Amino acid sequence: MISVQDLEVRLGNFSLNGISFEIPTGEYAVMRGKTGSGKTTILEAICGLKPISSGNILLDGSDVTHLKPSVRGIGFVPQEGALFTRMTVREQLGFALSIRKESSNQIARRVSKLSNLLGIDPLLDRIPHGLSGGERQRVALGRALSAYPSVLCLDEPLSALDEETRQEMYSLLKTVQKETGVTTIHITHNKEDVEKLADRTLYLKDGTIQVEE
Repeated sequence: MISVQDLEVRLGNFSLNGISFEIPTGEYAVMRGKTGSGKTTILEAICGLKPISSGNILLDGSDVTHLKPSVRGIGFVPQEGALFTRMTVREQLGFALSIRKESSNQIARRVSKLSNLLGIDPLLDRIPHGLSGGERQRVALGRALSAYPSVLCLDEPLSALDEETRQEMYSLLKTVQKETGVTTIHITHNKEDVEKLADRTLYLKDGTIQVEE
């Protein structure tokens, strides 16, 4: 579950005040709003990547407002994926577990499971250069899921994809939700993302969140 309570964020001349919403455990929420309205700011605040002035962020009942990003139990896919350029796909998928000093056998099993789930087995020994947009997003998703997060945050994950690849990713994201049960918040401008994916829609307008189930 994601619970955002009276969130206030101030960044230079930009501010958000009194942002509150909840996403029940296991649901897929899509947040829409105009460019510059603050969608990504809210997402990054949940992840711990943006400082907040006041308010609380609870994940699965635990207050993570002042915790470091690495201990919040969140998988984050930034816009464009932001893969490590010199790591193989195998290394990307195992990265979060390797820095937690998991055993090589545990990492190998997790990488195998994720690569099967995401359909990227043939890519494991390749580096990001030369991968298609859809392949890169699958790898970025796998990296975000590596350490068994309870929450998944996606910032415009499908915006750069062609129509055929986008349709494939809709199916994949629903499969991931079903298989992992991860609570997801997905930022987008695209109405079809809402139609294809959303259990719950969050509209950010004039600094206020409107919720549609």
